[in-house]
Parts: sequence; structure tokens; C-alpha cells
Amino acid sequence: MVENKYIFHNTPAADRGLEQNHSDSNALGHQLMVEYYGCSPELLNDKAHIRGAMLEAASATGATVVGEVFHGFSPHGISGVVVIAESHLAIHTWPEYGYAALDLFTCGDVVDPYKGFDLLRRELGAVRFEVREFFRGRLKPLSGRIRHKPSIVEE
Repeated sequence: MVENKYIFHNTPAADRGLEQNHSDSNALGHQLMVEYYGCSPELLNDKAHIRGAMLEAASATGATVVGEVFHGFSPHGISGVVVIAESHLAIHTWPEYGYAALDLFTCGDVVDPYKGFDLLRRELGAVRFEVREFFRGRLKPLSGRIRHKPSIVEE
């Protein structure tokens, strides 16, 4: 088995104690770029399952869903995005390779992208994964910590 890269190995986030260590008080956004391998081809090609899992993942992170779009391709593959008040979750699947690419981008103090990562790992049946973590918009506040709580604005 190939070793997972960058941050994690095949253990749930809760077992790694990452909830206490993943925030960067001087960043506007927190992004996980995830690659899931060895996923169930059937699940990766089931648009209803992908949509449900993505919406459940958004909820698990503590985010506020404001919109979503999912598209199935022929002969296989799904792309979808869940827009959240705190940014977005996006997925692209390649069932023929048992592979899914996921982007969890969040902002604010209350959203935990690791919870969405773990939920989707289970829902897709991934046996291996790679995760890259980024803190976006690292700023130097004049005093203290950057505070950013997104709110929903209707058009």
C-alpha cells in the first residue's frame, strides 16, 4: 500500500487530535484539498448519493448551505458544488478509477472542514487518501486576531 502524503494517514481526524490544532488565527480561509483513492465505483457514479453525502458533509462541518449544483456525466462521473455562507465544498469523481477529488474551503471560526473530510471518506468508501492543507488570506491584523463570521446575503 502506498503511504498517504502530506498531513494524514488513514486515521479519522478525531483520532489525530487535529481539532485543537488546525486553526490559524491570522487567516481568512482554511482549505483542504483531498484526493480519495479506492472508492466504490458505484457510489462515485450515484449522483443522489454524492449530493446527499456532500450536503451531509457541509452540515457536519457546521456550515450554512446557501446553494448546490450537481451534474452527472456520460458514461460516468459526477461534479458538484455546495455553496456555503462560509465558502464551498466541491467534488469531482472518476468512478472508472475509484477516485474522487474534493475541495473543502471554509472561513469563519465555527466551521471545521475535517469533519466533512472524515464523513466523505466513509461515505465514498475510500481506502487511501492524500490531503493538502492551506490557510488562505494570511493577514497581519492591527490588533489581535482576525475575526470573520460570514452572513447570508440575499440577492
